[in-house]
Amino acid sequence: MALGDFFKRKKAEKKEEIISKEDKTEKKEVERKKEGEAVIKSEKKVIAGEAYRILKSPHISEKATNLAQKNQYVFNIWKDANKPEIKKAIEEVYGIDVLSVKIINIPGKKRRLGKISGFKKGYKKAIVRIKEGQKIEVMPQ
Repeated sequence: MALGDFFKRKKAEKKEEIISKEDKTEKKEVERKKEGEAVIKSEKKVIAGEAYRILKSPHISEKATNLAQKNQYVFNIWKDANKPEIKKAIEEVYGIDVLSVKIINIPGKKRRLGKISGFKKGYKKAIVRIKEGQKIEVMPQ
């Protein structure tokens, strides 16, 4: 019988610890509100929650650098991304105005190494035109 009580006590103690931790955090928030301080969350820019599921990376090539002079930037994106999602993600990440988005689907190519043949993975990229006078720092110097 004593062994059964031992396990019951452990569960009850854990529940009390969890409840006490939650109470402490709530008290801190209440104290801040009473003092009238503005609660500032982390200063880091949150990438819109979904932008990491849309944008992979900037696509850097000779053609992409030439397009940058015409206010057009190229990004590698995930396969399931669409134009409105890309526009929203780039506006929120870089804080600029997007005028248009063009999507290019690059197919996989057949490759061969000796007798073994396979496919090189395809990818999708987006060409984004931004407002005149704005700039995206693709390669920080």
